[in-house]
Amino acid sequence: MFDGFLDDLKRMNKRQFLYQVLSFGMIVSSALMIWKGLMVFTGSESPIVVVLSGSMEPAFHRGDLLFLTNYEEEPVRVGEIVVFKIEGRDIPIVHRVLKLHEKNNGTIKFLTKGDNNSVDDRGLYAPGQQWLEKSDMVGRARGFLPYVGMVTILMNEYPKVKFAVLACLGLYVLVHRE
Repeated sequence: MFDGFLDDLKRMNKRQFLYQVLSFGMIVSSALMIWKGLMVFTGSESPIVVVLSGSMEPAFHRGDLLFLTNYEEEPVRVGEIVVFKIEGRDIPIVHRVLKLHEKNNGTIKFLTKGDNNSVDDRGLYAPGQQWLEKSDMVGRARGFLPYVGMVTILMNEYPKVKFAVLACLGLYVLVHRE
């Protein structure tokens, strides 16, 4: 399979090869532009996230794809589902706002909990952190597509699936080449 791909590359003239490289580059740059546009439109650094655990069941299940917004002027409310990042952790967490804590200076902090968890999230926060601030928030859930993110989970948990998907895409490109 890979040898056939190399043979096809060798048979291409420079113009065909350059066309393929430019086409791939346009696809990648288009995807990046769409992502950046979504970031500007939604106000969120990550406008789309995948639910990675069952901590929010029955509201959201593992593999659901969430659409987020994070507008500065919107206040955080008890009961809304937010996505936040903890210092020292790379993966954002999707949980519901449980309590609000307003300080004398007007700043608002909040406490979260997964719907399917028995305790609040203080055990997940950074050491010494008791509340989240708006700066910790990536966004709030506005909509979702059920189980669409399972592909992402499968590719992360089973790296061989990632290579199989890439091989299938490569095969598709070779078969449907003009």
